[in-house]
Amino acid sequence: MRGGAAAGYALGKLAILMLNRLNIDNQALYPILLLAFVFFTFSVTDLLRGNGYLAVYIAGIMVGNHKFMNRRNVYTFMDGLTWLMQIIMFLCLGLLVNPHEMFKVALPATLIGVFMILIGRPLSVYLCMIPFAKRFNHRSRMFVSWVGLRGAVPIIFATYPVVANIHSANVIFNIVFFITIVSLVIQGTTVSLAARKLKLSAPMEKTGNDFGVELPEEIETDLRDMTVTAQMLEEGDTLKDITLPHGSLVMIVKRGSEFLIPNGSLKLHLNDKLLLISEKKELPKA
Repeated sequence: MRGGAAAGYALGKLAILMLNRLNIDNQALYPILLLAFVFFTFSVTDLLRGNGYLAVYIAGIMVGNHKFMNRRNVYTFMDGLTWLMQIIMFLCLGLLVNPHEMFKVALPATLIGVFMILIGRPLSVYLCMIPFAKRFNHRSRMFVSWVGLRGAVPIIFATYPVVANIHSANVIFNIVFFITIVSLVIQGTTVSLAARKLKLSAPMEKTGNDFGVELPEEIETDLRDMTVTAQMLEEGDTLKDITLPHGSLVMIVKRGSEFLIPNGSLKLHLNDKLLLISEKKELPKA
């Protein structure tokens, strides 16, 4: 574990350096470079007798928390690859399950699942969050305890005894698989309900803009959209007459399904959409 943590930190720093220093003409190769670095990190750490999974995990956190060239393209590629790997992983795990064997372990697996949901998970969460007691109130800790879904990771770990031919390994695998199903059915379908009951539900914060326009993260600017209201048109109906946030410019005007290139004499209509560009520190929330 120590070797994996150290290797992940060092190789994560190296990955950030490479992504920022290498000047590749083809932007599509940046995601491939990072993917190759994932395999490189795991292989090197494993050769050094360290935990390769931990190394990749720490390196990924470090890369994700730093700015680098073409980060948006890399994120899009990795997000799609993540979904593809999850589909393949669950398909392969499903092939290992014999449904008729699930009934044999239903009773003990259900009891273990109930214990994990009501006692084991809440107890572990409360103990782990003791250092953060001032930042999380009782309702927040209860919610974290409830959303602890058991997914693919425990099922994968349960395959290790099967591969090692340990006695009763199939029983262990079936129990873990059954507990995962119980957790997904009970907790997975009640996450929104739990948030509402604990008064932690809030509307999702809007991201992006209605124009579908994005700028590279390296540019220290922000894009927001604003809807033209009747109050904004009181002093005049042209673009030069309305008051905009200080330091912002109108890039595009959207009127229904039509996009207009703005100028000072452009007449605005009620409910027109304005795409504003400004420095992040100067543009307030629309």
